[in-house]
Amino acid sequence: MTNKNQADKQYLELVREILEEGYYDNNRTGIPTKKAFGKMFTFDLQEEFPILTTKFVAFKTAVKELLWIYKHQSNDVGLLQEMNVRVWDEWAREDGTIGKAYGYQIAKHKQIDKLIDGLRKDPQGRRHIMSLWDMNDLEDMALQPCAFQTMWDVADGYLNCTLVQRSGDMGLGIPFNTAQYAVLVHLIAQVTGYKAGKFHHYMNNAHIYENHFEGLRSQLEREPYESPQLWINPEITNFYDFTPDDIKLIEYKHHPKISMEVAV
Repeated sequence: MTNKNQADKQYLELVREILEEGYYDNNRTGIPTKKAFGKMFTFDLQEEFPILTTKFVAFKTAVKELLWIYKHQSNDVGLLQEMNVRVWDEWAREDGTIGKAYGYQIAKHKQIDKLIDGLRKDPQGRRHIMSLWDMNDLEDMALQPCAFQTMWDVADGYLNCTLVQRSGDMGLGIPFNTAQYAVLVHLIAQVTGYKAGKFHHYMNNAHIYENHFEGLRSQLEREPYESPQLWINPEITNFYDFTPDDIKLIEYKHHPKISMEVAV
């Protein structure tokens, strides 16, 4: 294991902790979980791009969903399907949307514009927050957001970010979300003139579904590779100009995919 690969190191340590010491009980999905409370990954984005190498993580899918939420600010599952992304199919309503969730909340409150403007004009402000948790709209969401809040900070020319996640599926969701929001930090940093700094990923309820136990135990036996590098088109200065082709991983060496079912 290289010193630069904190993504696999921190992830596998938490998986092992949950499997060995986690609280075991049922939940709304009907599939029991083991869980741990209040866990956090910490990464220096100047040192590595935090994506797992002990299994394949669908980076392009993660980027497309990220842009769907924050660039397109959409709740239209059809738009994702046009990008060949099917991760929201299970939650699509008859009207083809996920209700007033995710991108809807970014558009409703103009959150990307306010964040970028605030970081440029008042970098030491302590109110640089984007939240998908609108109490007035929770009942009209197909799925209430899991990764629901980012808090931003500027120090010495670096843009730092904390992602707050109320519920974290360690087998499927967490690896996806960690990589996804690390990309978001890089994108926001580029268009505001900062360098990507520290990224904290906080999980209030980090859990492993019972039907993921075997797959994750096999992952614990794998030796990590060195972290890949993230490439972002340096010519993009407007957040809304980013496309999936402007965001790439270089030399992403990884172990094979581990098949796991989504708990709906």
